[in-house]
Amino acid sequence: MNSPDSSIESPFSLKLFLPLLASIVAITPFAVDTYLPAMTVIAKDLNTDMSMMQLTLSLFLAGYAAGLMFFGPLADIFGRRPIVLLGLTGFALSTGALAFCESVTSFLLLRFIQAFIGAAATVPISGYIRAIYGKNMAKGMSYVSMIMMVAPMVAPTVGILLMELHGWELIFITLGSYAALILALATFSLPKVATKPRTDTLFNTFFKSYAIVLSEKKVRRYIFIVGLATMSFFGYLTAIPFIYMEVFGVSEKMFGLLFAINVAAFLLASFINTRIVSRYGSLNMLKGALSLSVITAILLLIVNLLGWHLYWTVAFLAIFLAGIVVLSANNDALILIEFAEQTGTATGVIGTLRFGCGALSGPILALMYDGTAVPFCYLLLFAVVTSSACLVFMKNHSGGETA
Repeated sequence: MNSPDSSIESPFSLKLFLPLLASIVAITPFAVDTYLPAMTVIAKDLNTDMSMMQLTLSLFLAGYAAGLMFFGPLADIFGRRPIVLLGLTGFALSTGALAFCESVTSFLLLRFIQAFIGAAATVPISGYIRAIYGKNMAKGMSYVSMIMMVAPMVAPTVGILLMELHGWELIFITLGSYAALILALATFSLPKVATKPRTDTLFNTFFKSYAIVLSEKKVRRYIFIVGLATMSFFGYLTAIPFIYMEVFGVSEKMFGLLFAINVAAFLLASFINTRIVSRYGSLNMLKGALSLSVITAILLLIVNLLGWHLYWTVAFLAIFLAGIVVLSANNDALILIEFAEQTGTATGVIGTLRFGCGALSGPILALMYDGTAVPFCYLLLFAVVTSSACLVFMKNHSGGETA
C-alpha cells in the first residue's frame, strides 16, 4: 500500500479507519433494506397501499442520486470531513423523524430528504480511500465493500426483529441511532483532508468541477462501463427472485440459501482483488474480470436456452457476479485516480450513472418478459459485451495503459 497522502492532516489507525468508512457507506443499504419487511404494515398504519410504499423506495433512490450530484463538488470545495459530518447529522435526524410520520405524504418527503442528505455522508468516502491508497485504491475499495456487504445481508432480518419488538417505528429509531453513533465516532476519528483554496465563486467552482470530470478523455470509456456494468447488477437484483422462485420453483428458504451463495461470491471476489490488485494493476484486473463476465454470461444464456438444471445457473451466475464486483471496483479506481481535486465530483458522476442506468434494467426486463430466465441472460450478455467494446474500441488518451 502507498503511504497516506500528505493532504491528510491528522493521524489515524488504518485498522479502525476502513471499518469506519464502511460503516458510513452502510447507512444506504441499511436505509433501503431494513424497512422492506415492514412495508405492508407501514402501508396499513399510514392508510395507503403498496404502490405508494413502493414509491418510497423509488423516491429514496432518486433523492440519493440527486444528493450525490449536489454534494460531490461540495466535498471537493469545502473538504470531505465537514460534508460527511453534515450528511450523518441530517441522516440521523430525518431517519428518526420517519418513526413519527402519520401520513404517507410526510413519509415520502422524509424518505427523499433522508436519501438526499445521506448522500453527503457517503460521497466523500472514495476520496478518503484515494488519499490513503493512491494508485492502489481498488484494494481499499474492495476492503470497504467486503465490510459493508454485511449490511444488505443482515438488514432484512434486523428489520423483522425490530418490528416484532416494538413495531415498524423502532426500525427507524434504531437506524437513526446507528447514524448518530457513527457520527460520534466520525467526529473524533475521521481525519481532515486539506483542500486547495478556492479562487472562483462557489457557483463557478461547482460547475467547473463537473466540466473537468466529464471532459476528461482519459476516463471516458470507464465512465461508459460504470453504467453498463451496473445495469447487469441491478438486472440481477430485479430478476433473481423471479428466476429462482418462479422459473425454477425453489422455496423461500432455498432462495435465501442461493442468494447467500451469490453474496459469498461477492465477498470472495472482493477479497481476492485486495490480495492481487497491487501486483497486476487495476487495468489488468478490469480486463480479466470483464473477460470472465463475458464468458459466464454466454454460458448462462446457453444453459437457460437448453433448459439445464438450476444449479448450472447458480454456478455460472456466482462466477459472473464475482467478475462484476472486481470489474466495478477497478473501473471506479481507474476513474477516481485521475481526479485528485475533483474526487467528490467524480464520485457523484459515478453514483448518478450507477443509479440512473441501474433503474433502466427493470423496464428493459419487463419489456423482454417471456416467463423464462432467457431475457435476463440477454441483458447480462449485452451489458458486458458492450462494456468490452467500450474498453477495446474507445480510444485511450492516457498516453499508455499503465494503471
